[in-house]
Amino acid sequence: MTAKTDSWLYIVPISFADACAFVSDHHRHHRAPRGHKFSLGVAAAGTLVGVAIVGRPVSRVIQAAGDTLEVTRTATDGTPNANSMLYGACWRITKGLGYSRLITYTQDGETGASLRAAGFRVVGERPARGGWNAPSRPRDASGNDGIARTLWETA
Repeated sequence: MTAKTDSWLYIVPISFADACAFVSDHHRHHRAPRGHKFSLGVAAAGTLVGVAIVGRPVSRVIQAAGDTLEVTRTATDGTPNANSMLYGACWRITKGLGYSRLITYTQDGETGASLRAAGFRVVGERPARGGWNAPSRPRDASGNDGIARTLWETA
């Protein structure tokens, strides 16, 4: 990352490995995802203060349309406006790649202020689910089982 001398926020390129490491260090309730289409960071005065990871939609129904990407993780160190700057940059890159829709989810109790600031709107509420574990496909608990979610999009 190229150092800048001012304290303004600016978008920086970041590798998937570095984005995952930042998520591991700073995210409140999720691990890093397994893959991505692209990742980016936001920095202030040469220091990385947040990351976003964008990939294919987790929902197979949404994924099947082929026109949508999903912000699967964002994490910041608490720097004001960093998260909304990441969401805005994610949408600009998504459009630049030829996709027509970008989605993400928030957990029950999260305000979505950064999403609204970046132009996202609520398009659905998802009820809490027991988890991803099934007899045909055993899985470990993900840490967010049993929590309702809100689906956001920008298009």
